[in-house]
Amino acid sequence: MIGFLHTSTPPEDSRLAFIQGLSEAGYSEGQNIAIAYRFGESRRVPSTLGRLTDLANDLVQRGVDVIVTSGGSLAAQAAKKTTTTTPIVFIMGDADPVQAGIVAGLSRPGGNITGISLLGGALGPKRVEILREIVPGATVVAVLVNPENQNSAPFANEVEAAIRAAGQRSMILRAASAGEFEHAFALLLEQKAGALIVTADNTFTREAARLTELAARHRVPAIYQWRDFVTAGGLVSYGASLAEANRQAGVYTGRILKGEKPADLPVMQPIKFDLVINLMAARALGLDVPPTLLAHADEVIE
Repeated sequence: MIGFLHTSTPPEDSRLAFIQGLSEAGYSEGQNIAIAYRFGESRRVPSTLGRLTDLANDLVQRGVDVIVTSGGSLAAQAAKKTTTTTPIVFIMGDADPVQAGIVAGLSRPGGNITGISLLGGALGPKRVEILREIVPGATVVAVLVNPENQNSAPFANEVEAAIRAAGQRSMILRAASAGEFEHAFALLLEQKAGALIVTADNTFTREAARLTELAARHRVPAIYQWRDFVTAGGLVSYGASLAEANRQAGVYTGRILKGEKPADLPVMQPIKFDLVINLMAARALGLDVPPTLLAHADEVIE
């Protein structure tokens, strides 16, 4: 049996991609493998971590053969805290798994855990570059972070450094829940920020529709990590494919079920990143997306 632990209910395409990866390894849900799904739906980081730890304990007590964690670093931390023997496969895009203490190293993760790192923060400078191409006149760029997510600090620092290197001024906006988004946008408008970078955080991902609605209402060009933000009405995203990460996690899970050890499986990293642009959102903001950027886009929403 596989235990699937997610910080919230995962998108259906991610779940199906995980099942596809399992099938590539020779496993089919309901035929030769069962999956116990557990979702933590708490809204703040401390309560979410506690809830996820309880759910991870439940999976261990049920005797699952592998725990798969998704939806960010909190789920991986909860599973790692719960067991040192049950194999764990994580999918993580909001933290560096080494800096977060999840694994000892990428090539040799050690212990009972390995997984997929989506390089969420390392792509910050590239997002700054993309946003600058779309909004070249922005002199102040805001960066939205969750102050309760301790893993976001290094990523935010990299983004701020890239903004300064581009000759722009950065400002940090803090929001730990959807109820704090309005205040963050009020500060953005007060400081006359011309663009916004939303950092990787599960709270932000879960509230993608709310964030993109606020950005549209206040006419703020913003860039995000995941495609889901753009399909929800956001302007642009740049990041790895969540579906592909889940498929890879399914393959790794199958290999572990067949006897391989997590310590011997290096943490996988994406080799391709998707640029998704919403031209409808761009037109609503009065922006002309450069043809060169459109030519490099993996997907353009008309």
